[in-house]
Amino acid sequence: MTPRSTPKSKSNQNPHFKPGSKVEIMSEEDGFRGSFYTGTVVKATRTSNFVVEYDKLFEDEEGTKPLQETVNEFQMRPIPPREKKREFKFSEEVDAFHNDGWWEGVITEVNDDGKFAVFFRSTKEQIEFSEENLRLHREWINGAWKPTLEGEEEEKKEEVKEKENEGSRNKRKLVEEEEKEVKRRVNKRMQGCVAMQRKKALLDLIMSIRKVPDTTQVKPIESPKDAKFSKGMLVEVSSDEDGLKGAWFAATIVEPVGKDKYLIEYQALRTEDDSDFLREEIDTVHIRPRPPQTIMIDRFKKLEEVDALFNDAWWVGVVSRVNTFPKYLVFFKDSNEELEFKHSDLRPHQDWINGKWVTPSKALKL
Repeated sequence: MTPRSTPKSKSNQNPHFKPGSKVEIMSEEDGFRGSFYTGTVVKATRTSNFVVEYDKLFEDEEGTKPLQETVNEFQMRPIPPREKKREFKFSEEVDAFHNDGWWEGVITEVNDDGKFAVFFRSTKEQIEFSEENLRLHREWINGAWKPTLEGEEEEKKEEVKEKENEGSRNKRKLVEEEEKEVKRRVNKRMQGCVAMQRKKALLDLIMSIRKVPDTTQVKPIESPKDAKFSKGMLVEVSSDEDGLKGAWFAATIVEPVGKDKYLIEYQALRTEDDSDFLREEIDTVHIRPRPPQTIMIDRFKKLEEVDALFNDAWWVGVVSRVNTFPKYLVFFKDSNEELEFKHSDLRPHQDWINGKWVTPSKALKL
């Protein structure tokens, strides 16, 4: 009897990453982590890996042989959509084209000459760019770009607006009919009453129909523009160690220890023998004041950028799903992880730039 042959496993069937597809590839190398470079899918494998060829990275110094690499699927995304013309604004999250790749940053200055200063969290640098080398930052989430192109968003807004207008017209018509009915009933019931009493009763009934609840939120407390690090000051400290990049730990300033350095004491990290809280000398580039407390009345929204308290530190992420209140799923781009957090373990994300707190643009909305 002839033995049955073992069925062959199929190669990766992701429709966005077929051979020949144009993509962007995220670098994992130190100093380049988080930047994206354009390329083409050469071959799919039977695993989650793909062979890609870069457009602007080469194996030789002459630039004649494009670099080919095997990368994991999580490092790839399609080419992001881009508006033909866009007016960039202060505090917007953008991608800036620099050293043959796209780097995520925040606009910190809009200059009169049409150029923009962009601050990069990963390198803590600020560089000036012209408009043609910028694009609105987008995330590839569950096979779709967020936010969508402004034109598409406008079309959706117009559709929603038209439906709202139609609903408003219908509601107005209904209110008018109800007002007529109210007047008829009031006139019938209020016979013998003075005119002022009839008018007041009618007004009360109409206002009860049109009443709209107040949804005003409490504004966050502003922080001082220029905070100096002094003894006993509460601060947050970041690290360049692998696995800890992007995390901010609560600490207290103990004393200055030379130019641009301070001795700090962590509030949650302890020494190896657990005898006391850990102390370290930290450069000022890795120190910032404690962010101002923001009073959150409403729930966090999907795609809102937040800081999540995890392993004694605050990590920047994006709300990927709102679960049964008060819990949320948060996606961390640097580690490609998704974890669940309680409302009390989240806070709105803010960046300390040029001596002031900057809240990221609310561009990532459904």
